[in-house]
Amino acid sequence: MPSGSLPEGVAPMKKYIATLTAEERQHLEQLLAKGKAAARTLAHVLLHADQTVGETDAEIAETFGPGVRTIERVRQRFVEEGLEAALKPKASPRLPRKVNGDVEAHLVALACSDPPAGRQRWTRCLLAGRLVELDLVESISHERVRQALQKPS
Repeated sequence: MPSGSLPEGVAPMKKYIATLTAEERQHLEQLLAKGKAAARTLAHVLLHADQTVGETDAEIAETFGPGVRTIERVRQRFVEEGLEAALKPKASPRLPRKVNGDVEAHLVALACSDPPAGRQRWTRCLLAGRLVELDLVESISHERVRQALQKPS
């Protein structure tokens, strides 16, 4: 058997063990009755991940839908940060917009202008390349160009 692997049928030790208090369990059961779908799923996960219930992450994932890794992260947030943090997924940081009003104005003007020599029309890749050439952006994908041109006014 390779080192680090477990014998078949043996579950790995859980690093973060969730133990719910009576108040936390009651709060989660109230969420199940009236909460939004995402909150209900996380409430189910926490209720079933509770040490006293003893279900494995794979069983919880099969029953309620989220992946095993998601269940591990919810349990970790519960142990490290508490119940409210476990019920609210962390917001991912948003990247700054590459196409601001000035860049968008140049993009639209460029798209409406005559295409480069030897071309019948502007392509999104040509537009992206020209925006970089003009030093309006450091880099931009043709998909971002499409989104900027498609955006309703």
